[in-house]
Order: sequence, then C-alpha cells, then structure tokens
Amino acid sequence: MSKAGGRAAAAAVAAGAVLAAGPLAPAQAQAAGGPSGIKAKGAFLLDSGANKTLWGKGSDTRRQMASTTKVMTAALVTSLSAGGGKSLDTKVTVKKEYRDYVTKWGGSTADLRTGDKLTARQLLYALLLPSGCDAAYALADTYGKGGTSAKRTADFIAKMNKKAAQLGMKNTKFDSFDGISKGGKNYSTPRDMAKLGRYAMTSKNVQTVVKSTKGVQKATNGRTYTWYNTNKLLGSYKGVTGIKTGTGTAAGPCLVFSATRNGRTVIGTILNSNDRYPDATRMLDWAFKQKTATKLTLRQLPPGAQRD
Repeated sequence: MSKAGGRAAAAAVAAGAVLAAGPLAPAQAQAAGGPSGIKAKGAFLLDSGANKTLWGKGSDTRRQMASTTKVMTAALVTSLSAGGGKSLDTKVTVKKEYRDYVTKWGGSTADLRTGDKLTARQLLYALLLPSGCDAAYALADTYGKGGTSAKRTADFIAKMNKKAAQLGMKNTKFDSFDGISKGGKNYSTPRDMAKLGRYAMTSKNVQTVVKSTKGVQKATNGRTYTWYNTNKLLGSYKGVTGIKTGTGTAAGPCLVFSATRNGRTVIGTILNSNDRYPDATRMLDWAFKQKTATKLTLRQLPPGAQRD
C-alpha cells in the first residue's frame, strides 16, 4: 500500500508507480510546442532562473497533491527559522500522538520513536525523504502557536495558506500539514506547485535535504535513523536535485521535481500520473533541448523503505 500522506483515512492506496528495473521505453519524439506523450492529468515546467513558464498541461486546474504538500511544510519551517523563529537546531521530543496519528490515518512514516529527541533540521530529513507524516506533525506542532497540539497545528496550517498567498499561489489551499486531507480542501495546481518548488529551493537547508538519496541521523539518545528518498528520479536522471513525491487515492501519483544543467534550473510538476517518472523524463529532455531521448533506469529503494 502507498504510504503517501494524501490518502483518505479508510482508503487503501495502491503503491505509487513502482517501475520495474531496467531501461524505460524511450520517450516519444519531442514536439516543438512542448513535450509529447505526457500522461499526467496536470503538468507544468518553469524556468526557475527567469521565472518563466516553459510549458503546461491543465496548468491551472485544481487537484489534490498528496504528500507534495510537505514541500510547503519544509519551506515554511525554514522560512520561520530564518525569520527569527525557532532555530532549526531546536530539539523536538517525539510524542506518542505523532505515531498514533500515522497509525490512525495510514500515513507514510519516518518511524519516529516516542521519547526520542531530534532537531528540527533532522526532522526535515524525516519529512522529505521517507515522507514522514509523523515528522510533519512534529514540525507543525513545534512551529505553530497555541496552547494545545490542535491549536498549534491549526496555526501552522494557517501560516501555510498565508505563505501560499504571498507566493501568488492563487488556486491553492492547505487543510493539512502533510497532505492527509480530512475535508478534501487540500488542493493546488501544476503552476502553483512549481511556484512553491521554486521558492522552496531558495532554501539551502531544503536543497541539502532533497538532493540526498539517503539520510542517516542520530537522536540524542543514540538511536540511529536511516531514511531513503522516495523520489526515484533523483540519482537516475542527470542533473536532478529534488524535490518531492506524493501519492493518494484522489491525487494519484504526483511529483515536484528540480533539475539543473549548464547553470540552468528547471522546476516541474506532475499531478496524477501513473507514469510520473517517464513523464518527468520527457519533460526534462524537452526543457533541456536534448536531442536523444533519455533511457532511464530508476534508482531502486531497498526492501522495507517507504514508498510514496
């Protein structure tokens, strides 16, 4: 079953687009007006440096985006820290309610253990690599304001929406800190998520985390956590530097991705595609004007690693 944060409580989600090892079928010939053969219901390409639209499909159609929601969670945490809020070196104690939350909603998990203490910086790895909903809860509970966990997480989500408005994400609304939408009011568009990806990648802290295929972090009590990045495009396609996967019943498989070649960075979004990695490959080949279609062999995740 998918461990993505965006699935509904009672729904069992099929595993997100696990592709067999070996070369993928070559991309179709690239059309002059945009990449061809894109199966995603929504997709977008943004030239990050120029902040210029390159291509889109259903660019402004609202869709659920599952655990790619966590890109905003990470971006907001780093923004609040840089703005004089709690430092990323703030130690966070893992509460039982974080684990209970994952169990209740069937979310993806970093398998945080009750009582362990990790820094917010370490929790960014737990959030973005295995797509830990427990880590998202911990960060929202730490960086939100209020007298209870419910009030603090509600405040954090309000801050997520405020940041989205500041970024001009006109067709986006967050009702969760991780993509597990209780009321179905967690949605965005390919264009808006590309804007978010561009903003998130201005943070050196986010950059460092999302370019890592593996993260090993030690809690203060000595427990060692090992997390693997669910974004299999990373380490498989030349120049990819991030960012985040997501999978949900309503959302389908999603991906926000970033790649840099010859000093040029492209941010892309894929919403609801059973071929998100081939789609991303075709989109990047087109964006980088690559004449020969990339034959992609995906990085494989070890047994037991989270899938999203």
